[in-house]
Amino acid sequence: MAQAVNVTGSRELDIRGGIPAGPLSILVNCQGRGTLTVSVEPGGVSFPLECVEGEVSGTLNQLSLKRARDHGTVHVTAPSRVRWALTVGR
Repeated sequence: MAQAVNVTGSRELDIRGGIPAGPLSILVNCQGRGTLTVSVEPGGVSFPLECVEGEVSGTLNQLSLKRARDHGTVHVTAPSRVRWALTVGR
């Protein structure tokens, strides 16, 4: 649905095919010093991940959506010194 690998700084990703009703999983890994924030629209869901220099930090969040959306976007806000990867799927 959406994927980014070996990215630095902030980025916006379209969720291909929209967002289906039911579970939506967001897996994020990062490395470097700073806080990375992920938000999903529509839905208004947002969560931070504290990234650490010299090691990989990660989190898996799962949302349960009551209705499908025709389109969706994931916004990742991160300092330029933070390298990250993200996967969004069912």
